[in-house]
Amino acid sequence: MSALSDQLVSLAILAYLIAMISHAVEYALGNARARVTAAPARELVGAGVGAVGGGTPGVRAATGPSAADRTARRARLGGLIAVAATVLGALLHLGALVTRGLAADRMPWGNMYEFVLTGTWIGAAGWLVVLWQRPQLRRLGLFLSLVMVLLVATAELVLYTPIVPLVPALNSYWFVIHVSTIVFASGIFLLGAVPAVAFLMRSGYERGRRSFPYTLAKRLPAAAALERLTFVLHAFAFPVFTFAVIAGAIWAEAAWGRPWGWDPKETWSFISWVIYAGYLHARATPSVRRNVATWLAIAGFLTMLMNLFGVNIFFEGLHSYGGLD
Repeated sequence: MSALSDQLVSLAILAYLIAMISHAVEYALGNARARVTAAPARELVGAGVGAVGGGTPGVRAATGPSAADRTARRARLGGLIAVAATVLGALLHLGALVTRGLAADRMPWGNMYEFVLTGTWIGAAGWLVVLWQRPQLRRLGLFLSLVMVLLVATAELVLYTPIVPLVPALNSYWFVIHVSTIVFASGIFLLGAVPAVAFLMRSGYERGRRSFPYTLAKRLPAAAALERLTFVLHAFAFPVFTFAVIAGAIWAEAAWGRPWGWDPKETWSFISWVIYAGYLHARATPSVRRNVATWLAIAGFLTMLMNLFGVNIFFEGLHSYGGLD
C-alpha cells in the first residue's frame, strides 16, 4: 500500500502537469483568437465587403470567422482537457491519501509530507467545486494547477517520509478533530490565495498597467469576480480555522496541562488568525480599498506557509512532527 501510494502521487503530479499545460494552451489560443478575429476585419474593410461589385465578399467573409472559430474550438478543447486532467489528478491524489492511510493504519496527517498532500488535495477538490459552480472562472485553473504541481512535487521530492507510527502525543481522538479542521482550513486558504494574487494582477491590468506581471492577467476573469471569490473562500475557511485553533488549545490542556504556551507553532497560528481576521474586517470596511484588503489575505497565507515549513524546519517545539531529519 505504501508503494502504491507513492506511485499514485507521481501519477497525480503528472496529471496536474498535463492540466497546467492544457490550461496554458487555452490561455495562449485565447490571445491568438483575438488576433485572428481582428485581422480579417481589417482585410474585409479594405476589400470593400458589402459594396456593390466588391468581388466575392461571401468567400472573404467566411474565411476570417472560420479561422477564429477553429481557434476558439481548440482553446475550448484545451480547457476541457485541463479540467479532465485536474479531475483525474484529484482522484489519483485521493487514492494516494487513502492507500497511505491504509498502510499506516491511521489518518494520513502525521508529518509534513502527509499534511501537504492532504492540504493540496483539499485545494484541488475545492477548485473543482468552484469550477462546477462558476465555469466562467476556468482560466484561473492555469495558476491553480501551477501551484498544485509545485507543492505536490515539493512534498514528493523534498518532504517525503517513510510511514512510521504516530508519536505518543498524537495518539488521541483530538488528533482527528484538530488536524482535520486545520488541514481543511489550510487547503481552502491555499485555494483562496490563488484568486487573491490573480485579482491584484488583473486589477492592475484593468487600470492600464502593461508591465510584467500585469500582462499575465490579460485573459483572466474580471477583477471583481476574482476578488469576490477570494472573499467567499476566506470567509468560509476562517471559522473552520478558528475552531481548529480552539480545538488545539483544548487538546494542549489535556496533553500538556496548559491550553497555550506560546510554542512556535501556536504563536504562528495566532499570527495567521489575527491577519486573516484583519483581512475580513478590512474587506467589510467600505473605506478600505479592496486591493489593500487582498494584500492582507496574501500576508495571511504567507504566515501559514511559515507555520508549515519554517516552524517545522527551523524551530524546535512541542509541535515538531515534521518528520524531516
